[in-house]
Amino acid sequence: MNIGAIIVATVVVAAVGLFIGIFLGVAGKKFAVETDEREIAVREALPGNNCGGCGYPGCDGLAAAIAKGEAPVNGCPVGGDPVGKIIAGIMGQEAVETVRRTAFVKCTGTCDKTTENYVYTGTGDCQMLAFVPGGGAKACAYGCLGYGSCVKACAFDAIHIIDGIAAVDREACKACGKCVDACPRHLIELIPYTQNVMVGCSSHDKGKAVTSACETGCIGCKKCEKACPNGAIRVDDFCAHIDYDKCTGCGACREACPRNVIL
Repeated sequence: MNIGAIIVATVVVAAVGLFIGIFLGVAGKKFAVETDEREIAVREALPGNNCGGCGYPGCDGLAAAIAKGEAPVNGCPVGGDPVGKIIAGIMGQEAVETVRRTAFVKCTGTCDKTTENYVYTGTGDCQMLAFVPGGGAKACAYGCLGYGSCVKACAFDAIHIIDGIAAVDREACKACGKCVDACPRHLIELIPYTQNVMVGCSSHDKGKAVTSACETGCIGCKKCEKACPNGAIRVDDFCAHIDYDKCTGCGACREACPRNVIL
């Protein structure tokens, strides 16, 4: 065994290690990215669900955007008003009241109210039904398919399939919008939490086709539109729509509806 060779090898390895350590230390300081302390504080205030409901890639993305002034301090739908006030304090801004929202499924076609063209026994996924003849067993081509793509998308266990259609637990819903994106028929929308008048239908078929497919579908008769004293509801393409900014919740449209489709 050559002792001299071993000593040389040890010295070389130590020197290389020392050089790499010094190089990394200098490089770390030279290329260090400064992080805004406010961004760190905002990130700690966010709930950490990383649901994407704010429109950014998780809580880290929203925190960075808020720190840069690119996103509002109340941009987190999950944290709501309490978190918005904390972040406003961190950013040195006046607290902005957050309007709480919840998801709403625009369909009331439960199993006992809808007509089925056939019995479907395939994959239980709404997205897959796009490849099934007729888009599913239900005669209504606009109604809830009832196979739970929205349920799988919800991280808060706030939506479930009940009697063939999706139903939202308003208290559990955080308005993240995941269910909205998951629904292939675009039946789910985010509405004000305090809204107490909604149209439970999305069908654009004419009256005869609607009545043969569902007991509670909108037939576009416009009686609700005529009854509303605030011009908050209109019938467009055979289906009623509510302008939530104008609606006062008086219920006149609901009383006028012959199909009981306004909830």
